[in-house]
Amino acid sequence: MTLRATVAELVREFRASGRIVIVGASLAGLRAAETLREEGFTGSLTIIGDEPYEPYDRPPLSKQVLKGWVPADHTKLPRMREVDADWRLGVAATGLDRATKRVRLADGEQVPYDRLLIATGTRARQWPNPTEAALQGVHTIRSRDDAEQLQKALAESPSRVVVIGAGFIGSEVASVCRELGIPVTVVERGSAPLVGALGGVIGEIAAQMQRDHGVDLRCGLGVSSLEGDSGGHVRRAHLSDGTAVDADVVVASLGSIRNVEWLEGSGLAAGFWGVGCDAGGRVFDINGVVTDSIYVAGDVARAPHVLYEYQFLAMEHWDNAVFGAEVAAHNMVNLEPHYHPHLLLPGFWSGQFGVNIKSVGVPPFGDEIVFTQGSVQERRFAAAYGHRGRIVAAVTFDHGKWLEYYGKLIERSGPFPPPPPGWDQPPDMKPMPAEFPDPRVPTAVPDVVLTGHAPSERTAEFRPRRH
Repeated sequence: MTLRATVAELVREFRASGRIVIVGASLAGLRAAETLREEGFTGSLTIIGDEPYEPYDRPPLSKQVLKGWVPADHTKLPRMREVDADWRLGVAATGLDRATKRVRLADGEQVPYDRLLIATGTRARQWPNPTEAALQGVHTIRSRDDAEQLQKALAESPSRVVVIGAGFIGSEVASVCRELGIPVTVVERGSAPLVGALGGVIGEIAAQMQRDHGVDLRCGLGVSSLEGDSGGHVRRAHLSDGTAVDADVVVASLGSIRNVEWLEGSGLAAGFWGVGCDAGGRVFDINGVVTDSIYVAGDVARAPHVLYEYQFLAMEHWDNAVFGAEVAAHNMVNLEPHYHPHLLLPGFWSGQFGVNIKSVGVPPFGDEIVFTQGSVQERRFAAAYGHRGRIVAAVTFDHGKWLEYYGKLIERSGPFPPPPPGWDQPPDMKPMPAEFPDPRVPTAVPDVVLTGHAPSERTAEFRPRRH
């Protein structure tokens, strides 16, 4: 038997009787499991999740669920096909032994694997004072339970809601409050809402949009403490300028934490920014050597991107979870030259204050911005971001039909300023500084993070957020 025939037989044998474990029972984990079966894997498949629920969709949690349109338990993700898996739900992974190829669980069990997919995603960053965080009426929003509890609180018509942090989630929560007729104060340490993700120029537009809808927006300030009453319910937020805001509900929207603690001591390139991997999802060890049996996908993954100087990107986006999982699953049951790369052009959308905001590319990679279409005054426009003479991202407010055009320019490393399509060009198309804050400032960390070139990067400065 030739070497090629021997290798092919080993692949067939693994597909028939191998053991694959997926840690993370959310969008990436489910889509990976479906892809494995689609690729012909008929061996043992185990899916481990710390929540007791089957995979559910997260984007509706801060939108339709909070508005009361959709119950939180009606967000279950549709199945594209049967996965025939052993579901271990409601039990967290607590450790990884690469020598014996076993995943340790919180209940003491150890699950053996031949190949492992890490899809543990992120969790909401809690309010840093545990006593204040435990006050009734203090919420975060990331999980199904979070959304259900916050929706019930909003349905009781609180006198005022304080949202700490004006990123996308915080801004969407504020938007829902105004739609429900609830007074809301948004406290943002940065200069404007969305400044970390879209820069100061767009942030000022978002700030005016919030104020026009009745939001009490306080930028350049933090929350120093939360005060509760004798019954243990939050009643007041004390701000860093010495003022205080009375509120019955406080939503801490302080960003996310990547779930990598269970990998401590495993020797993998896992840390604050996530789990380092190549473009095919294969995880690096702490020395930058690619592993053969461990893969990663979803929010917790960070991989180099050819369009962004091969810097490692960590992307907390729906499409990244889906396509990254599909690529990793394909590569888990194939050998080169049949590996696929995950080269998704990042993109996201957010509905807030009656406007649909969409983006493509990595805006924080740019240092300049130019408005290319529409009207800023009408909040119906497209803008492009540039870096060293090429377009690297674009954002639209109620102008999303043009994103595909800008996406193709980005993929071709097109020129900046880009040639605008259509006829509704603004009178002033002069590039200007995009005004992104220092990325080392915690409040400025966006949903797509440029984390440097080293797979085991540990030099990023981290300062706990103090809003």
